[in-house]
Amino acid sequence: MVQMLFAALFALILGAAFCLWGYRIFLVLLPVWGFFAGLWLGAHSITLLLGEGFLATTTGWIVGFVVGILLALFSYLFYALAVAIIAGIAGYALGTGLLSAIGITANWLLILVGLVVAVAIVFATFRYNWQKYVIIALTAIGGANAVILGVLLLFNRVGLSGVRGAGNAIQPVLADSWFWAIAWLVVAAGAIFYQVRSNSAYRWQKENYVEGWG
Repeated sequence: MVQMLFAALFALILGAAFCLWGYRIFLVLLPVWGFFAGLWLGAHSITLLLGEGFLATTTGWIVGFVVGILLALFSYLFYALAVAIIAGIAGYALGTGLLSAIGITANWLLILVGLVVAVAIVFATFRYNWQKYVIIALTAIGGANAVILGVLLLFNRVGLSGVRGAGNAIQPVLADSWFWAIAWLVVAAGAIFYQVRSNSAYRWQKENYVEGWG
C-alpha cells in the first residue's frame, strides 16, 4: 500500500512538472532522457525478440543499459539529431502502446507501426525544424499520461505489476477505460497550450546547453 501511494504521488508530481515545464526540463536533461530512451528501446527490443517480460532478464538489462549509454553520449554531442531520435523513440512507444491497448499483440505489427510512427516524427522534426514543438508535445503527452496513471494508481484501478508487465505507461491508462483516454487527451492538450504560450519567447542556445553540462 505504501509503495503504491509513493508511486502514485511520484507519478502525479512528475507528470505535473512535465505538463508545466516539460520543454525546459527536457532540454537541460537531454542526455538523461537519451539514456532512459535508449534503456527502454534496448530492453523493449529484447522483450519482443525473446518474448520475456520487460527488463525481466539480464540480457534485457545489459542491452538496455548499453543502448542507453550510447544514446546519452550521442545526445550530449549532437543536440538537434538527438532530439529527433528521442522523439522518434517516444513515437515508437506511443504507437506500440496504443496498439497493445486495443488488443493487438502481434509483434511484427507492433514493430512495423512503431517504426512508421518513429520515422514520421523524425522526418517531420528535421524537415520542418519542429524540435521545439515536438519536445513540447512529447513532454505534455508524457506528463498527462503520468498524471492520469498516478490517479489510477491512487484509486487502485491499476497495479504496479500491471505497469511493469505492460512495458510502458500508456497501455494501462488506455486499457482501464476510454474515459481515462479522453481525460489524458484533455490534460495533454491543455499542457501543450500552456507550454507553447509560456515558451513563446524562450529560445534555447546550444552553447548554453554545452556549458550547462561542462
